Amino acid sequence: MDKLVIEGGIKLKGEVTVSGSKNAVLPILAATLLTDEPCIIRNAPALRDTNTMLKILRSLGKNAEFDKGIVFISSTKHANFIADYKLVSTMRASFCVLGPMLAKLKKAKVSLPGGCIIGVRPVDLHLKGIKSLGADITVESGYVLAKANYLKGNYVYLGGVYGSSVLATDNVMMAATLARGRTVIESAACEPEVADLAEFLIKMGAKIKGHGTPTIEIEGVKQLRGAEHTIIPDRIEAGTMMLAALITKGDITIKNIRFEHLGALIDKLDEAGASVMKTDSSIRMRLKNKLNAINVTTLPYPGFPTDMQAQIMSLMSVTPGISVITEKIYPDRFMHVAELNRMGARIQREGPHAIVEGVKQLSGAPVMASDLRASACLVLAGLVASGKNSVSRIYHLERGYENIEEKLRGLGAKIWREKE
Repeated sequence: MDKLVIEGGIKLKGEVTVSGSKNAVLPILAATLLTDEPCIIRNAPALRDTNTMLKILRSLGKNAEFDKGIVFISSTKHANFIADYKLVSTMRASFCVLGPMLAKLKKAKVSLPGGCIIGVRPVDLHLKGIKSLGADITVESGYVLAKANYLKGNYVYLGGVYGSSVLATDNVMMAATLARGRTVIESAACEPEVADLAEFLIKMGAKIKGHGTPTIEIEGVKQLRGAEHTIIPDRIEAGTMMLAALITKGDITIKNIRFEHLGALIDKLDEAGASVMKTDSSIRMRLKNKLNAINVTTLPYPGFPTDMQAQIMSLMSVTPGISVITEKIYPDRFMHVAELNRMGARIQREGPHAIVEGVKQLSGAPVMASDLRASACLVLAGLVASGKNSVSRIYHLERGYENIEEKLRGLGAKIWREKE
């Protein structure tokens, strides 16, 4: 098992290109289960999660090849309706094979999912939505069993305790494409990744409107065809690189981005003292004069993304003053706090709030990643810490950031891998 070793204190400078979105590619790959025709997916990131989803597709009867950012998918004669525990348990997003598999094969058996340990993330909204379309669902021995002679369009409300669910919206939307009649998803997730999935489904022949808003309407069709699609840039990787510029007081141009997907983050970074220069597909990020303490509350899109909460905590840990970071999506998503404190940060957790008192300097220390975004948070902290910092369990990082150490080295960072 590898760890990352970082020598901090270097101002990062240069250009970096953002990869395709992890949170978009996974449900889009799952959507290929809705057709027997070939599909081509471009700008797919080379991630551990991407490879896991491809293994799942192969286990379900697909041919799937991945070469230089392009995925080629075709069908075999042996479709399978069982998504095995050994694969699904490693990645939560794999649960979104339930909807398309049920819609296409009339039955599905999918293991309850796994993934990062960032608090309780039940699948109740997924099951509620699929049931609303007429499926018979039972849970036995850690598997969800779903069957239906046919799915029927319906009104589906997907509001949850902490807001809308991206993957539940994906699952229900995919299932509804082959349902009889009209489906309306109310309190749908508005994230760009949901809209990107809808655009792919439309290319496949689905009839969808309202994606990107809280109300999505789907008119079912009899079958879907193959399609080609290019994945949107990863807004979380883009945001992480923006914070890398600020925390090191560097000057980075971030290419292949969608500015409109980063509104809440850019607003907060502007408040924190960032200088943001934008073009159609890039952002130049640097510090104006000094960092300012800010308060941040995570919310469903277009609010501040929960997937950037840990990273902005790293920035605030070295920003003069006191910041309050409130997590309203996953209230237990604070496992990185203890590791930051090991590096000299002063952070106190109070329920869903983290109170951050900025310090002048973090110090290098061996730390351990607990989940994907926590690992990015610790890498950012290492970039500015004095001395050497090592981050263990970087397989979490590999789930969502393509070649991040190479990209950071290209900006001047001293970062490399070593065996544990």
